[in-house]
Amino acid sequence: MGTSLILSVVFNFIVCKLNLTTGVIPSFNVSAGLLGYALVKSWTTLLEKFGMLKHPFTRQENTVIQTCIVASSGIAFSSGTASYLMAMSPRVAAEADGGNTPENVKALHLGWMTAFLFAVSFVGLFCIVPLRKMMILKYKLTYPSGTATAYLINSFHTPKGAKLAKKQVAVLFKSFGFSFVFAFFQWFFTGGDSCGFSSFPTFGLQAFKQKFFFDFSSTYVGVGMICPYIVNVSLLLGAVISWGIMWPIIETKKGIWYSAELSASSLHGIQGYRVFIAIAMMLGDGLYHVVSMLITTLLSLLKQHNSRNNSVSTSSIHEQITEIVEEDYDTKRRTEFFLKDQIPNWAACTGYVILVALAMICVPLIFNPLKWYHILVAFVVAPVLAFCNAYGCGLTDWSLASNYGKIAIIIFSSWVGLHNGGIVAGLAACGVMMSTVATASDLMQDFKTGYLTLSSPRAMFVSQVIGTTMGCIITPLVFWFFYQAYPIGDPKGTYPAPYAQLYRGIAILGVEGVSTLPKNCLKLSIAFFIAAIAVNIVCHVLRRYETKYKIYRFIPSPMCMAIPFYLGGYFAIDMCIGSLILFLWTLKNKRMADDYVPAVASGLICGESLWGVPAAVLSLVNLNAPICMKFLSAKSNARVDIFLNGS
Repeated sequence: MGTSLILSVVFNFIVCKLNLTTGVIPSFNVSAGLLGYALVKSWTTLLEKFGMLKHPFTRQENTVIQTCIVASSGIAFSSGTASYLMAMSPRVAAEADGGNTPENVKALHLGWMTAFLFAVSFVGLFCIVPLRKMMILKYKLTYPSGTATAYLINSFHTPKGAKLAKKQVAVLFKSFGFSFVFAFFQWFFTGGDSCGFSSFPTFGLQAFKQKFFFDFSSTYVGVGMICPYIVNVSLLLGAVISWGIMWPIIETKKGIWYSAELSASSLHGIQGYRVFIAIAMMLGDGLYHVVSMLITTLLSLLKQHNSRNNSVSTSSIHEQITEIVEEDYDTKRRTEFFLKDQIPNWAACTGYVILVALAMICVPLIFNPLKWYHILVAFVVAPVLAFCNAYGCGLTDWSLASNYGKIAIIIFSSWVGLHNGGIVAGLAACGVMMSTVATASDLMQDFKTGYLTLSSPRAMFVSQVIGTTMGCIITPLVFWFFYQAYPIGDPKGTYPAPYAQLYRGIAILGVEGVSTLPKNCLKLSIAFFIAAIAVNIVCHVLRRYETKYKIYRFIPSPMCMAIPFYLGGYFAIDMCIGSLILFLWTLKNKRMADDYVPAVASGLICGESLWGVPAAVLSLVNLNAPICMKFLSAKSNARVDIFLNGS
C-alpha cells in the first residue's frame, strides 16, 4: 500500500499533465506493473543485504500494487478535472462565449470536487462485481491490457524474467534521469511568454503560426512510443487537414462567415469552427463505437447462449462455471484461485443500492440544477452501460466511458434547459456516467490480471477500492496544485485543458441547439460527423473481409484526428517522433525493442511529468527563469534592434 500510494501520486501528476495539455492518455497498466516491481524489488534487495528480508516479493503483491495505481490514475481520467468539471469554471465559461450565466457556471473548489468524486466513483465497482465469473470464466474475455500486464508480472517472478526485469529497471531509471534533467535544462529558457524550447519554430515561423513545430517534450515522445502507429499518424493527419488546410481557408472568410471584430477565442468566430467540428467528429466516432459495441455485445451474448443450449446441460449455473472443460494444469489452478475468495453478490448489490442512495442525496447538494430523479435515471441506465463497456473492453481493449459521458451531456443538458442551469447539469451528469462506466471496466480488467497471476479476487477488489479512495483524494489535490500555479484553461497557455472547452461546447449544443454556430459551421460539422461514421464503417468492413493485406490497419481514427482540430499539430509531431524511434529500433533489433521500449517510454514520461512539481513550486513562489529564448523573423528582429538602439 505504501508503494501504491507513492506511485499513485506519480501517475496522478502524469495523467493530470497529459489531461491539461492534449488529453491523449495511453494505457499505463504495463508501466504501473514495471514501476511497482522496480520500487519494491529495490527495497527488498536492500533489506536482504541487511538480513532483514522475511518474505519474498510475490506476484499477488505486484498485482495489488498495479491495481491500486491503475485505479487511482483511472480516477484522474474519469474525475473530469480537466474536462467536464473544468468546463464549469468561470475561466472556461468566459472563453466559450455562450451560456455564460450564473446558473451555468460553478467555481471550482477543492472541497466539493473531492466530495463529488467520493459520491460517484465507487458505484461502478459494486455494479459490476456480480458479473466477474461470467466475464472471466464463462465468456473467457481477453482484456488485452490486463492480460499483457499479467504476463509481464508473471515473467518478473521467474529467474529468467527477473534478470530481464533488472535490466529494464536500469534502463527505466536512465531514461527517467535524462528526461528530468532535460526538462530542468529547458526551464532556464522560459523567462517570459512564448519563450523556451517549447516555442522552437522547427519548420519555420509560418509553420509555427499554424502550430506545426517540435516542442522538445520527452513526455509525448514517450507516449508516442507506447501508442499504436495509427494513433500517432491519425493525430498528424488531423493536424494537416485542420491547421494546414481548413483553418487558413476559413480565415480568408473573416468578415463574411463571421464578424471580423470577434476575439480569437469566441465560439461565434474561427474558434467555433475549431471546437464544433472537433465535437462533431468525436460524437460521430463515439456514436458509431457505442452502437457497434452494443451490437457486438448482443451478438456475442446470443452466440454464448446458443452455444450453451447446444451443449450438455448441467444441474446449475454454478456447476457450469466450476466444472470447466479440463484444459491444462495452469487453467485449473487459476480457476481454483479465482473461485476461492468470493465476494458475496448480496454484499455487492447492497453496496450498490446504498451508494446510489447517497449519490442521490449528495450530488444535487453539490450541483443544484441536478435533481434526485436525474441521478436515479442515470444510475438505472449506468449498470447496463457499465456491463456493455466492460464486455466490449474485454473484446477490444477499448473503453467507451468518455463517449457515454458525451451522450449524457446532451441528454441531461437539454432535459434541464439553459435557464435552469442545463450546462452545469449536463456536465455533472457526464461525471456520474463516466465515473460509473470507467471504474467498472477498470475493475474487470484487473480481475483478469488477478486471474492470470493467481491473485485473490477479494484482494483485487479491496485493492481497487483502496486505489479508488487514493484517487479521490490525490486527484483533486494534484489538479488544485496545477490550478493555483498556472492559468489552466487559457488556450494560449502551457495548460490549455482542451477537453474543457470541447465538453462545454457539447453542453451549449445541448441547451441552445445549433442556432449559436457561425455561418456554414453546421454544414461542415454534419459533413465531418458523417465522415467519422463512414471512416469507421470502411475500417470495420475491411477488418471483417480483408485477410491478406490487412489494409484496415492504415485507416485513420476519427477520434484521434479530431483532437488536433482544436490544439494544433505540435504534440502530434512529438508522438510521431516517438513512433519513428520505435520503428527504427524494431528494424534494428525487434527483440530488444519489445523488451525495453516500455521501460524507456515510462522513464521519458515520468521524468518530464515529475519536473512539473518543482516547476509549479517555482511558479507559486514567483521565481521565474533567468533567460527568455524567443525566435523572431529577420524583419521583426531589425525593428527590435532599432527600438533598443533608440532607447
